[in-house]
Amino acid sequence: MTTAKDLFVIAMDPAPEHTVGQGDLSLALAGAELLDLLGAGTITVDGDLIVPGGSSVPDDRLLGEAAAALTRQPPYERVEDWLWRRGRDLSATYQDALERDGELTQKRSGLLPFGPKQVELVDTPGRRRAVARREEGDPVLASLASAVGLDGGRPEGDEPRIDDETVTTVVATVHEAVMELEAVRQRRTIENTAFANVWRGP
Repeated sequence: MTTAKDLFVIAMDPAPEHTVGQGDLSLALAGAELLDLLGAGTITVDGDLIVPGGSSVPDDRLLGEAAAALTRQPPYERVEDWLWRRGRDLSATYQDALERDGELTQKRSGLLPFGPKQVELVDTPGRRRAVARREEGDPVLASLASAVGLDGGRPEGDEPRIDDETVTTVVATVHEAVMELEAVRQRRTIENTAFANVWRGP
């Protein structure tokens, strides 16, 4: 399992602190992929630029797709731009992949055989590893989870410590992108409310 898959698994936990938005999760998954590629030596990060490194190809299929999507010629892509480009609908991509791998299953809710389907985690070694990694307080996974609101019950301001400056840069950019997405949502809500009030009249 990769950091990105571990993040998806804990976001799908049967009793999360709150429901994680698909857009937020997609941005965090794109950041997790960068960290996995960084750990594999596939990339380096120079300032805020993603620089393709060695020729190592990740064994994981989705990470391989991420590596293939890298900008390999200067000017290299900024971390923030990668998050928005790679992150588009990425949570749905991971859901499909985990379903194919038997990590997720779809079950119908309610008593009716034609009721809506819900996606549930299967008790697999991959799921157990992801949960164990979170419970052990892995700082990278904890920081990415925190970005999407899964803080594990930590006191406010008690963020996990990451000693690697490059990893810190990527994680901080994920946090900023999620906050930017939330600001866009709030702005749209305000605009929609104002538009509805205009049509409603005095």
